Amino acid sequence: MTRGATANLLLPLLLAALLLAPGCRPAPAGGGGGGGAATPESPPDDRVRIGAFMSLTGDTAQYGISAYNGMRMAVEEANSAGGVGGRQVELIVQDTRSDGVETEVVVRRLVSESRVHALLGEVVSSRTLLAARVAQAARVPMLTPSATTPEVTKVGDYVFRSCYTDPHQGAALAHFAARDLGASRAAFLIDAGQNYSSALARFIREEFTRRGGEVVLTTYYGAGAADYTSQLREVAAARPEVVFIPGYYLEAGLMARQLKGLGLEAPLVGGDGWDSPRLWEIGGPSLVGAYFSSHYSVDDTDPVVSNFVEGYRRLFNGVPDAFAATAYDAARVMLAALARAPTLDPAAVRDALAATRDFPGVTGPVTFDSNRDAVKPVVVIRIEENGRHAVWRRIEPDQIADWLAPSPTPTPTPRATRRKSKKR
Repeated sequence: MTRGATANLLLPLLLAALLLAPGCRPAPAGGGGGGGAATPESPPDDRVRIGAFMSLTGDTAQYGISAYNGMRMAVEEANSAGGVGGRQVELIVQDTRSDGVETEVVVRRLVSESRVHALLGEVVSSRTLLAARVAQAARVPMLTPSATTPEVTKVGDYVFRSCYTDPHQGAALAHFAARDLGASRAAFLIDAGQNYSSALARFIREEFTRRGGEVVLTTYYGAGAADYTSQLREVAAARPEVVFIPGYYLEAGLMARQLKGLGLEAPLVGGDGWDSPRLWEIGGPSLVGAYFSSHYSVDDTDPVVSNFVEGYRRLFNGVPDAFAATAYDAARVMLAALARAPTLDPAAVRDALAATRDFPGVTGPVTFDSNRDAVKPVVVIRIEENGRHAVWRRIEPDQIADWLAPSPTPTPTPRATRRKSKKR
């Protein structure tokens, strides 16, 4: 999902600490296609092996580290309770380095060398799509906690998603802008290089205009720039009643700050790519009154949520963001499926995973539909003074069901699936 200023001097030390955590280990080096590698030894059969792959370094490390923490927490809880079927669970971790090529390399390594029984990852859709093709070809069940682009699960019947999709999130945001904000004129700021941004913008736009709204401006920006003034002046001149920025927290924070001096009064609205503690660090008070969609809120009083938040704080001395929560849920869903499966045969695990119904997740109940997608509630967060995240409302699936186009039922083969550009 995100990008931004996480490549600092503390990351190597943090990564080392993460990978040395009990019950977790990095997969063996090599296996990336180079010659001369020794034939790997068969892993022991006395453990359930789950391969986890996410960006622990690089420009989406903020998301990947949160996701790893959530998965590690779920595995440690399971092992403390006796494991899966009396066997301890081993979480074999690989760093994708925020890179698509590396993602394919490490997933192949987990499948062929570590011989994992299941896969968890990745955190962004562009890399998840690449991983999904490897998993489907190898017939290893894979569950992504946070890749929202619809194409992910179309890769094949071994690929699952435990978060909501971009069409669902887009419909919810359009519903919110029209109903709660009373907006009828919208402007869009879209990251031209991120499929997440362009796809989410498309779904918001379709639902907003279908409800009678007008898009008065669509403009594009490039990630990583320091100044977006030219695009923001266009937005201010168009006089929208809502500004959608379906991108990531780094640019959203900068834009909020730079918009402050242009006299724009319209609220800013973003997607789940905004959900990071760094958003407030970058945008500060300029973000007060802005909204974004998320998968859950740390302020939810549901015991499932409060117990998770308390446990996470105790383990990691921090507040869990949505990436930690979705990854925690994904790991628990996978662990439950592994426990229900009659054997660890990939097809048996896949069938057990597909049979998941009303699993009590932190981010809401998880039930997989016929496309192996979880239809979930969308939480709308309002940013208050001092960066506090207040739950504005929860949009349930049935509130926007009539807005969502039916999902296609055929599942294309991996060869028929075209490669996509970047996305969360």
